[in-house]
Amino acid sequence: MLKTPNIYCLVKGASEGRTRLNAFDNALLNAGVGDTNLMRMSSIVPPGAVEYNIEDVDLPAGGLIPLAYAHIDSATPGRYISSAVAIGIPEDETEPGVIMEYEDHGRLKNVEEIVEQMVIDAFDYRNRALKEIKSIGIEHQVENCGATFAGAVLWYE
Repeated sequence: MLKTPNIYCLVKGASEGRTRLNAFDNALLNAGVGDTNLMRMSSIVPPGAVEYNIEDVDLPAGGLIPLAYAHIDSATPGRYISSAVAIGIPEDETEPGVIMEYEDHGRLKNVEEIVEQMVIDAFDYRNRALKEIKSIGIEHQVENCGATFAGAVLWYE
């Protein structure tokens, strides 16, 4: 059984690559999670989890890393692509938080507005009081073949 994470890190990256997969891989490297195996999960932050900077967390090379993430790629030069994640922190620290992810062919401002509204809606659906929203996002204008990535890494210390 895996340990329940007690920390989270918000990460983002964008890059170009020869192919869409290379662009995605380079965006992961840019975000600081490129040498790990990502385990995409549903979007709940364990109660009481604390935010860390990714540089302060020792993720094992090749390790299985749980995270919620948004990503998008494009091979249309000049097109804007954006990815964002937002975490809703509950007023009651014994309750879990919520992570929402969103990506689109468009500008970051719009993507961030949508993902933050998704957090507000998720708290409303749960009848849970929202203390704050923490978010991270990234925008990239494609040169040849680009990708963006934003994620919430869950880990334990």
